[in-house]
Amino acid sequence: MEQRATWTTRALDKVEKVGNKLPDPAIIFFVCLLIVWGLSALLSNFTFSAIDPRTGEAVVVNNLLTGDSLADFLSRMVKIFTGFAPLGVVLVAMLGVGVAEHSGFISAGLKRMLDSTPKAMLTPMVILVAIVSHTATDAGYVLVIPLAGVIFYAMGRHPLAGIAAAFAGVSGGFCANFIPSAIDPLLQSFTQSAAQIIDPEIQINPLNNWFFNSASTLLIVGIGWYLTDKVIEPRLKDVEIDGDPNEIPKFDELNEQQSKALRWASWTMVAGIVALVAILYPSDSPMRSPDGQLTSFAAPVMQSIVPLIFLLFLLPGVVYGYVSGTFKSTKDMIDCMTKAMQGMSYYIVMAFFCALFIDAFGKSNLGALLAIEGAQVLKALQLPSMVTIVGIIFLTAFVNLFVGSSSAKWALLGPIFVPMLMQLNISPDLTQAAYRLGDSSSNIITPLMPYFPLVVVYCQRYVKSTGIGTLLSMMLPFTISILLLWTAFLLIYWGLGIPLGIQASYVYPAG
Repeated sequence: MEQRATWTTRALDKVEKVGNKLPDPAIIFFVCLLIVWGLSALLSNFTFSAIDPRTGEAVVVNNLLTGDSLADFLSRMVKIFTGFAPLGVVLVAMLGVGVAEHSGFISAGLKRMLDSTPKAMLTPMVILVAIVSHTATDAGYVLVIPLAGVIFYAMGRHPLAGIAAAFAGVSGGFCANFIPSAIDPLLQSFTQSAAQIIDPEIQINPLNNWFFNSASTLLIVGIGWYLTDKVIEPRLKDVEIDGDPNEIPKFDELNEQQSKALRWASWTMVAGIVALVAILYPSDSPMRSPDGQLTSFAAPVMQSIVPLIFLLFLLPGVVYGYVSGTFKSTKDMIDCMTKAMQGMSYYIVMAFFCALFIDAFGKSNLGALLAIEGAQVLKALQLPSMVTIVGIIFLTAFVNLFVGSSSAKWALLGPIFVPMLMQLNISPDLTQAAYRLGDSSSNIITPLMPYFPLVVVYCQRYVKSTGIGTLLSMMLPFTISILLLWTAFLLIYWGLGIPLGIQASYVYPAG
């Protein structure tokens, strides 16, 4: 066992050493942009037989180096950057979180929470909270991951281990959640339209994977708990925490005034949540979709998650600031927001190049060609059902390294995978579950995932030398373990015949 651990440590150290020699993430995105331009010009001269299911026509690679394309690129550059979805999510949420953090509310709340949290249960609790955060779309990246580093540091443990554990829960276990979220009806809509290519009358329930996703929560927590405590943190024991002391939160004993402020701020947050529930409860609530659903993407509440995060942290942060004496005027609140934005400056630079690359990759159709050709190869193999499902999982995990958006990939792969497997008597519900598993597992090892650079920034608060390789070496054991064990879990779950979800089946047509 000791020899195996030594081999693992050496392998991960090698990954870290090689990875840290890579250029800065912003430069990587820029180089990838140039590569996409070059490949688009080269491959635009070829004709491909792969059919794009979205148009019903052969995939055509668009040349991005023509005069018209370059002119269009320059004219849209500002809009591409400002329209980059993760940018708005991060900045708006961080405005509210910044007030809560710099007023002292978050520090005070964590201090009080740490007093009642057994150290032995810290890791599984962090991972569980990270998994549940999917309900609030991308809140896990903005809130849970950085807070995990703070909590681990306050507990006397290595903060990078906390960040790794939370990242594994938020992103590696993206589709493991016992609370339904907006991603469920979104993917279901693509699955149903794909299934109707074969069966125009078929209906897919939005919670067709809910039971499996709920059971998977325990698996992901277990995997993350073991790896964090037995593999990752031991590797970090000699990694010096050399971050700017002013950037690392301190946890002093709360005085009477701070305790009073924490009570008032906490009740403010509770009141806000109660008010939100009261607004959402009526069947005719304006925050529901026209058909009365809360989890539909058409529901205003699902489109207001980030503003709600902003408010639910801003209000108690302001209350804490004034009651504790941290705030003397409204300028102090604005100063907190300014500090929060200063901390995001590095991410903004990387987001600029990331946005340009992702836009070019989409417009060139190289992503579509890669996904469709890979799926066609899998189809031609005509493998047994379980082997085919495993193939889909691994193919999805691979494609996920290049195409980050879960819905975008499923829009491309669903119309191929779903009808193909229906002809092999595999249900759309099982195909979707396999896709979601593969889509989750490799999120945490691709620097092309929009939030990956942000996690690097979180790590650099504690260890200045943190680079892409550092984060990759920490997250690679999570990806390998999650991919293999979760795949085995699905096969066992399937073999036992446990329902995947509501109105779901394993075979088509359903028996």
